[in-house]
Amino acid sequence: MAEWLTAREAALHLKVQPRTLLLWARQGKIPAHRLSGVQRCIWRFLKSELDRMLGVSSADSADGRQQ
Repeated sequence: MAEWLTAREAALHLKVQPRTLLLWARQGKIPAHRLSGVQRCIWRFLKSELDRMLGVSSADSADGRQQ
């Protein structure tokens, strides 16, 4: 079963500030799902999508070595 995270929970999972996480979500830098809210936008995050994103790191090829 899919585990949905709130913005606060997702930020803790990624070890960033919730504000940073929401900025990334608005910019499309991380997988996020926007829910329509009456007063403001509500975001939810799938833990599996965040984990998958963490597995693909740009640092893997940053040292210039081919694998």
